[in-house]
Amino acid sequence: MSTYLTAKQLADRLHYHPVYINQSLKDSVFLEGIHYVRPFGGRKVLYLWEEIEKEVTRFSKTSKVIPMSNGGHCNG
Repeated sequence: MSTYLTAKQLADRLHYHPVYINQSLKDSVFLEGIHYVRPFGGRKVLYLWEEIEKEVTRFSKTSKVIPMSNGGHCNG
């Protein structure tokens, strides 16, 4: 079962501002259908916590990888 979160709830967990999540991370790092859904085809966006948690921890498992703001990474 997936945990659905609003941008504000996700911001509280990730310690980012909800506006930053919606304007910068959505559609660049977080992809529709994987990291978030629009229930009933509406405007409201609900984020899937389990998928976002995988994305956030993906780079911490490899050594010397620095995530970049554009969604890429740098091998440091």
